[in-house]
Amino acid sequence: MAVTDLLVVIIAVILHRIRGIYFPVSFLTTTPGCSASAALNYAARDSSVWLTVTFTFDRCVAICCQKLKTKYCTEKTAAVVIATVCSLSCIKHIPTYFIYEPVYIIDNVPWFCSIKLSFYTSPGWAAFDWLDRILTPCVPFVLILLLNMLTIRHVLMANKARKRFQHHCNGSNQSDSEMENRKKSIILLLSISGSFVALWMAYVINMFYVRLTKGSYFEGSNNTDQRFILQESGYMLQLFSCCTNTCIYAVTQSKFRKELNNAVKYPFKLFFKFWK
Repeated sequence: MAVTDLLVVIIAVILHRIRGIYFPVSFLTTTPGCSASAALNYAARDSSVWLTVTFTFDRCVAICCQKLKTKYCTEKTAAVVIATVCSLSCIKHIPTYFIYEPVYIIDNVPWFCSIKLSFYTSPGWAAFDWLDRILTPCVPFVLILLLNMLTIRHVLMANKARKRFQHHCNGSNQSDSEMENRKKSIILLLSISGSFVALWMAYVINMFYVRLTKGSYFEGSNNTDQRFILQESGYMLQLFSCCTNTCIYAVTQSKFRKELNNAVKYPFKLFFKFWK
């Protein structure tokens, strides 16, 4: 999740937004360059979103399904799931590369990207666009909310049963490390999935508004138009959501902080080892 979120920041924010402002003419300004950048941007976004779903499912299995936990919650399964999600996200957005056409052709070099007119009129492209919108983020929204409800329900029921058992055995309510671990897991789960839902909400509202009204934000709109502000706010919060998971991990998970610290120190250790 941290790596795919970082890829979204690099591709969507640095190579697309910031590069477009400070370096308006570059290799990425050519039609093949900006088409590839757009496809990679959407692929990284989908990987980030669906890895959030798989994380939520992983926590649900680990907490609610003890028998399945020993088989599913392993490093091998995690590697397979991550590779599958990232591969499918890349394959899904191969057609995105062919959506665009050049705005200018100078010395046989195509420059800039403009969406083809056939994208708006072709039933095939319409089906692809609807499929993309449904798979990201509508289906993840439903899955995350459903899995969170199941996980929280299981934890609350297990905590009540454990409290009754402890009270029956000890006659008093004492601190329980198992319940504390469950509480931390729930906080982490809700922090990641909750931030995802909250930060994608403006984008979803914007998407349904466009679909229902069949409108466009660029038809006679300007930077003070409320529809334009809603659209850009949705894009901004969508990109910001890809920055939160890494921060949440870094703050809440001691193992993650330890591994991150080791990753930072490793190049220096390798250098000193080579120097000696």
